[in-house]
Amino acid sequence: MRKVNKVVLAYSGGLDTSAIIPWLKENYDCEVIAFAADVGQGDEELQGLREKAIATGASECYIADLKEEFVKEYIFPTITTGAVYEGEYLLGTSMARPVIAKAQVEIARKVGADALCHGCTGKGNDQVRFEGAFNALAPDLAVIAPWREWDMVSREDLLAYLAERNIKTTASATKIYSRDANAWHISHEGGELEDPWCEPSKQVWTMTVDPEEAPDQAERVNLKFFEGALTHVNGKAVSPYQGLAELNKLAAAHGVGRIDIVENRLVGMKSRGCYETPGGTVLVKAYKALETMVLDKASLKHREQLALEFSHVMYDGRWFTPLSAALIAGAASFAKYVTGEIVVKLYKGQATVTQRQSPNSLYSEDFATFGADDVYDQKHAEGFIRLFSLSSRIAALKKQGE
Repeated sequence: MRKVNKVVLAYSGGLDTSAIIPWLKENYDCEVIAFAADVGQGDEELQGLREKAIATGASECYIADLKEEFVKEYIFPTITTGAVYEGEYLLGTSMARPVIAKAQVEIARKVGADALCHGCTGKGNDQVRFEGAFNALAPDLAVIAPWREWDMVSREDLLAYLAERNIKTTASATKIYSRDANAWHISHEGGELEDPWCEPSKQVWTMTVDPEEAPDQAERVNLKFFEGALTHVNGKAVSPYQGLAELNKLAAAHGVGRIDIVENRLVGMKSRGCYETPGGTVLVKAYKALETMVLDKASLKHREQLALEFSHVMYDGRWFTPLSAALIAGAASFAKYVTGEIVVKLYKGQATVTQRQSPNSLYSEDFATFGADDVYDQKHAEGFIRLFSLSSRIAALKKQGE
């Protein structure tokens, strides 16, 4: 083991990180400073966190309010890229990791730490996301990943470890699901979800109303964007975080944003997860609807290709890379045209765009109408089609000649 004197631990107050604090002190003989990030997971998870960390053996616990930074600097740039991993996952956990890791490094610099620590397992994606960020931002700091070092393998092992040291915990051996929440979403894994043939029970979902029990009356929400940024919800000016929080409340009440998927983890295995992203689902649909109004065919095609690439960049934990910066910059060049107003109907688990308008719209009723018009000569299409398909015509003539 590398000798370290002071370690900053990404701390959640859960069973894993509660056990990590005494384990670090015993095995590295070092000072442990806990760091918790408020990324919108809710007051319940943050309440009493500092006291708990210190009672577990930490010398200090820093809690950073990252909500606005998270939404403005990580979520919205991702929305502008159009990134959706494997066609469904809106990247909620992935987007939170770089902002947390960056703040953790900043705390480490502040307190003069020589090591960073996380509680991610050796099976998941998050170990790559955290350590990829650490390596990009603080390659001089040691990284400790207890799940890859200690001999504990189960929840029962961790509980026994704490009990032997008379360290109190509210965790129990009967925890069913592994959950991760932030301002964008909540994820659910484990329990019956480990069997892909098992339909999720009602107790899986915690953020949204069951669509079958949602109101019978649809609700419409009005969103305004300026150069790719959300500025108003139902006529009220909002900050990025405020807008997302309001959309979460509105959409969750109608059961919007549930998905149940089997995805490819970066480490090679497949995993099954259920995700609730109510406000995010509305935002992504609204943004895309406005984008299709203002981008021409070639530009939209390029943005769609960019989206596929960026979905893997984000999922794989490569935020702090030149490729990520280039893709975000490319998306920003398109986002400057995304200004306008969108109306989304919320009903029984669905978010449907019903109205859209933009001062930058390329849609022209004069050209698109099925009625009579004075701007489009349909005879011109013949020459266009002959040139557009000329290579196919030449190939066919050559084949006939042979």
